[in-house]
Amino acid sequence: MTPEQMRDASLLELFSLEAEAQTQVLSAGLLALERDPTQADQLESCMRAAHSLKGAARIVGVDAGVSVSHVMEDCLVSAQEGRLLLRPEHIDALLQGTDLLMRIATPNSTPGAADIDAYVVLMARLLDPAAFLVAAVAPVMAELQLEAPAPKVEPPAPAVEPPSAPAPSKSKRTTENGERVLRVTAERLNSLLDLSSKSLVETLRLKPHLATMQRLKRMQSNSLRALENLNVHLKDHVLSLEAQETLEDARRLLAQSQQLLMEKNAELDEFAWHASQRAQVLYDTALACRMRPFADVLTGQVRMVRDLGRDLGKQVRLEIEGEKTQVDRDVLEKLEAPLTHLLRNAVDHGIETPEQRLLAGKPAEGLIRLRASHQAGLLVLELSDDGNGVDLEKVRRSIVERSLSPAQTAAQLSEEELLTFLFLPGFSLRDTVTEVSGRGVGLDAVQHMVRQLRGAVVLEQAAGEGSRFHLEVPLTLSVVRSLVVDVGDEAYAFPLAHIERMCDLEPADIVQVEGRQHFWHEGRHVGLVAASQLLQRPASQNSGQTLKVVVIRERDAIYGVAVERFIGERTLVVLPLDERLGKVQDISAGALLDDGSVVLIVDVEDMLRSVEKLLNTGRLERIARHSNQMVEAVRKRILVVDDSLTVRELQRKLLLNRGYDVAVAVDGMDGWNALRSEDFDLLITDIDMPRMDGIELVTLLRRDNRLQSLPVMVVSYKDREEDRRRGLDAGADYYLAKASFHDDALLDAVVELIGGARA
Repeated sequence: MTPEQMRDASLLELFSLEAEAQTQVLSAGLLALERDPTQADQLESCMRAAHSLKGAARIVGVDAGVSVSHVMEDCLVSAQEGRLLLRPEHIDALLQGTDLLMRIATPNSTPGAADIDAYVVLMARLLDPAAFLVAAVAPVMAELQLEAPAPKVEPPAPAVEPPSAPAPSKSKRTTENGERVLRVTAERLNSLLDLSSKSLVETLRLKPHLATMQRLKRMQSNSLRALENLNVHLKDHVLSLEAQETLEDARRLLAQSQQLLMEKNAELDEFAWHASQRAQVLYDTALACRMRPFADVLTGQVRMVRDLGRDLGKQVRLEIEGEKTQVDRDVLEKLEAPLTHLLRNAVDHGIETPEQRLLAGKPAEGLIRLRASHQAGLLVLELSDDGNGVDLEKVRRSIVERSLSPAQTAAQLSEEELLTFLFLPGFSLRDTVTEVSGRGVGLDAVQHMVRQLRGAVVLEQAAGEGSRFHLEVPLTLSVVRSLVVDVGDEAYAFPLAHIERMCDLEPADIVQVEGRQHFWHEGRHVGLVAASQLLQRPASQNSGQTLKVVVIRERDAIYGVAVERFIGERTLVVLPLDERLGKVQDISAGALLDDGSVVLIVDVEDMLRSVEKLLNTGRLERIARHSNQMVEAVRKRILVVDDSLTVRELQRKLLLNRGYDVAVAVDGMDGWNALRSEDFDLLITDIDMPRMDGIELVTLLRRDNRLQSLPVMVVSYKDREEDRRRGLDAGADYYLAKASFHDDALLDAVVELIGGARA
């Protein structure tokens, strides 16, 4: 491709983008002018849109676009100057020109020259019928010839276009707020959101480093105090000059290192704060990039309702509220088809003809309202019309005719039950097939598409007053607001959109109904199931008096799911599971918590199916109801092996005071015998001991199948690098030097290895 061809291709793409934006302005303005042809602001915006498109078409050399936009501009200018009152035929023609311009700007869809000529003739006849009879379109074509672009070798004549005419030569698009708009692929946006969420998690990992620095600062302070105490004790002793200088150097170095540590600690703290703030802003901005106003899905819908109504001999107007409501672009794309179907359904089935409406005491023009709003993390859509509502008796007859229910049963169906039949596949109230309906592709398609978005749709109606569809879908498929719970020592997330409530259930509140466990909730018995069974996790060991229950609902199905603990409410960035895993039962996706740990997001609809399956097969397990007596939690056991009575007792008392159960051994052999005969959660051992030293003990332990995973801490006076390496190579998990040993160091190391004292 030559540079000139590349330039032309780029300009054509820009013209296509310009046409897309300006034809939206034209469509919206013309529909407003159809209701009030004298609106000066709408006339001005439509004229400017046509004028801009004419200039853009001229720049890229699209003569057809120049011709169409020119005659449209003439019509709008005449209306502005009061020489022409826009009538329905003018609006129809201008809308036809808008469609024609979009076709001209769309690659591989360019209309033929005959279509362009026919449109120019049509507009000329509408603008001046008398002149058209005399000279047809000669004046129009002559003017267009005058405005044709000059040859490339000569500069354009200044009289062709007024200096004030806007030239769309800029390579950017703007929104209604004047912001620049760039085209970015959805994959890149997803990647940006993923990276920003991970950067936010990474900044949170600085917190433990800050805590370690604080501990190090305390250790420095303790070391300096110990040196000062040593200096006091040595005052009564005569020290050599070298000893005094050495002591003074030690004090000076410790003081300097402490000062440096304080400065660096403050710097790290400030860095961590700024990093977390910037990561949060990055994450929020990346998330906002995926959000688009609800108006983006409405492009052409107002026009579609108007045109469809005219085709059916009806007068229909679509009113929209909440156009600026922010929704994830993926959700918007998936909403376009069901919304279009519901709008066409409202025009075809709901709105009556003008004659029927006037007889019913209604305005001749029917009204359809579409309202979008946020509610509890969901996008709530309400689509209502003031038509005739659903003919329930016709629904009954159709049910019987299609053998969906016996006549006697159909006669007893309630209004709510009758309306549910409209969502069945293949169900239609039309006896004949038309271009609009009657093919059986009805509300079942809408319901299917909404359920794919993890949403729900409900139909309500009032005879003679109209129908109302209520849709609820997530605002975004990339982020989900969830309740994180603990099940079998693992984190799981329940999307808030499917949670009815969360509660603490007393054992006395659990009742047996038909052999199954239930509890009373909002005037009905709700089945109780264990999350550990559904998610195949170890059964809960919690001995608390109350049971933590999440009440989940999906349409009519509702159950209480018992969990171990409520961790809290979190906003999670959805991380799709690897496609190679296929569909994981009861799980929809994964996410990362603030500390970087993984949480699995529950697929509530799938989980409810799992509950039904367990009920049908009789394999649903009962949840043990705890007695009122609290069972004491098991304390973690530690074995201390050291041949020094003083060290052994010091460690034992420290650990006992912290709540651990402690056993002692006097040497490696004694310790080995204890390990083989009893169960422990941690081994703390010295190195130099009689009969069997610590290295031999750790080596034996790592060779034993039962003991090889037991955490081991080595505490020794030997603080050389080779001694430390020797202990760790033998299999120790932690090496602590007795020279730097103090209470906090030992206890902090124990907590790091095995956690708190209670299991």
